[in-house]
Amino acid sequence: MAEQRELVIAIDGPAGAGKSTVAQMVAQKLKYLYLDTGAMYRAVTYLVVKRGVNPDDEDAVTETARQADIELKCNVDGSGKPRVFVNGEEITDKIRTREISNLVSPLSAIASVRSILVDQQRKLAAGGKVVLDGRDIGTVVLPNADVKIFLTASSEERARRRLKDLEKLGEKADLQELLAEIEARDKRDSTRDVAPLKVADGGIVVDTDSLTIEQVVGKILDICSAKN
Repeated sequence: MAEQRELVIAIDGPAGAGKSTVAQMVAQKLKYLYLDTGAMYRAVTYLVVKRGVNPDDEDAVTETARQADIELKCNVDGSGKPRVFVNGEEITDKIRTREISNLVSPLSAIASVRSILVDQQRKLAAGGKVVLDGRDIGTVVLPNADVKIFLTASSEERARRRLKDLEKLGEKADLQELLAEIEARDKRDSTRDVAPLKVADGGIVVDTDSLTIEQVVGKILDICSAKN
């Protein structure tokens, strides 16, 4: 039997496409490390809000990112979802609020902030056996990843999913407002100068609109199997 390669798997896609959930499940199935890169940007955004840093002051935001000691730890509940800490404070749920979601996109577009976090992500992925999700993993962070997936869904479906997530956190929201926010974020992410959201060279597009989470995970596992 041929030896299994220790793959580096990159999963990119727009907000609400299900990247984190799918990446967690793929990592669990393969017994790989799951690295939630979006949580790293959210952690910096959380610090910016907590410290009252002006989000338009790129130097101050960059310094905040430089001072952020971000840790991703395995969750003992077996969900695959990592616990997120910054400077020793657990912020796993605090970074999923609507305020953080709306601010993370412009802050993550700052080149100096991305440089700091991309360097950390590359170091964490260097050993292989890792699944990373984000918006520029296959295009910028790890262009030589063994498997590059672009996970997508209609903006309407993503807004519905976002509404459910917020309701679980106890936040009230309007579906049409969420749809407008998602479409605005899509535009920002895909047109920004630094690491715009797009399908990586050699990337495989997986549309999740008509698929269950299990079916999406199965598709990706089949793609990984083919690489081996």
